[in-house]
Amino acid sequence: MRGEDAELMNFNNLLITIPVILYALTIHEYFHGWTANKFGDSTARLQGRLTLNPLAHIDILGALCFVFANFGWGKPVPINPYNFRNPRRDNVIVSFAGPASNFVSAFLFGVTFQLLRNATFIPVNVSANVLQLLLAGIGVNLSLAFFNMIPLFPLDGSHILEGLLPYRMAQKYKEIERYSPFILLGIIIMGNYAGISILSIVLGPPIHYFLRLFTGL
Repeated sequence: MRGEDAELMNFNNLLITIPVILYALTIHEYFHGWTANKFGDSTARLQGRLTLNPLAHIDILGALCFVFANFGWGKPVPINPYNFRNPRRDNVIVSFAGPASNFVSAFLFGVTFQLLRNATFIPVNVSANVLQLLLAGIGVNLSLAFFNMIPLFPLDGSHILEGLLPYRMAQKYKEIERYSPFILLGIIIMGNYAGISILSIVLGPPIHYFLRLFTGL
């Protein structure tokens, strides 16, 4: 019976986690495209990526990593920095828009969580499910926000760092981009199979700090 209960709990957690992941990835990529469009690059809009339809933004490998490793990514929105009025500055802002949208989402979910936690007008069973959904929303959005700030290509942090570095240093940094995906994948695999999760060590403290701050727990 205990095994059945554990399987049911895992299934229920998966039912809650999947829509939260879809939301987090969709809002992240949407705001990349929305911000780029505001700065003069309509590439995402013209390719149908300026949409809140999750199917347009889901990267299967990134979503699976989210389910099994707690970190993941969406399908990158196509952006042409040469369409920006100020390519280096605007590319930094566009890159930051995705993680920022997840951080703001986590904050709003946290505000809602704290308002509903002591609410008496919601049935207990409904309240428990809603609060669990909100907690998952806070955790997933914080994870996506901080994970994407890692300065390894193709994550947003690499574009942000490249835009902030002096031009010569940025060019040298750009030369190592082709190795970055393999470094990132190696870190994730090592964390899963060697029991040494570098991502959790680095990203865990800020994620847990804001999780406690936003939930008041």
